[in-house]
Amino acid sequence: MTDHHIGLIVPSSNLTMETELPRMLHARETVEPGDRFVFHSSRMRMKHVTPEELRGMNAQTERAASELADARPDVVATACLVAIMAQGPGYHCTAEAEITAALQAESAEAPVVSSAGALLSGIEALGAQRVAIITPYMKPLTAKVVAYIEDAGIEVVDALSLEVPDNLAVARLHPADLREHHRRLDLSRADALVLSACVQMPSLASIQTVEDETGLPVLSAATATAYRILQELGLPPIVPGAGSLLGGRSAELAAH
Repeated sequence: MTDHHIGLIVPSSNLTMETELPRMLHARETVEPGDRFVFHSSRMRMKHVTPEELRGMNAQTERAASELADARPDVVATACLVAIMAQGPGYHCTAEAEITAALQAESAEAPVVSSAGALLSGIEALGAQRVAIITPYMKPLTAKVVAYIEDAGIEVVDALSLEVPDNLAVARLHPADLREHHRRLDLSRADALVLSACVQMPSLASIQTVEDETGLPVLSAATATAYRILQELGLPPIVPGAGSLLGGRSAELAAH
């Protein structure tokens, strides 16, 4: 049995990353029983998804990373997608570099994953060039997410904003509602569907159901983060019941 220690940097009001990510990786333990996953979190204050609070939260990154360094994690994931994307295209590279430097300053060596960068990697792994997305954000923030994704060379063919500014309220959204929300999108030109472009909006319970209904690969910020974590640990990115990205089909889809 090998223990893999995963460090998480999460907003203080985030209730979902620390439930969906462990749920996925513990489900993986049922098919790969030789690996066990242990989680350690550091929190950054943020209650409302506004540009001001997102900038304030980002300013706490070094402190949060330094705290995690003491646990000597094998990989670190920073969880707030919109906090990074709202800073402008490509900012996930800056954020990941800052966290890496903070870890190294405390003599901790670990690869760093951001949910923002992971979403782009997940879309690429599926071979998708056109996506539709659902976000819980207000429309101006969703526009920033769309611009960020399109700057990476991926066309966003449609986007739905649920317009929930309170981050705790986002966590209380029922994932089953996404089985209806996705029908409000025009998927006619989409290669893939991002069911939740937010690690706070619960979606795991609907990923496979919506994928089966639409016939499109379905992913979320959380499933993409799990994918990148497993890659960085050198493990096959396989989680049962979590969509094509984690179903062992991503390489096959990318090849076509």
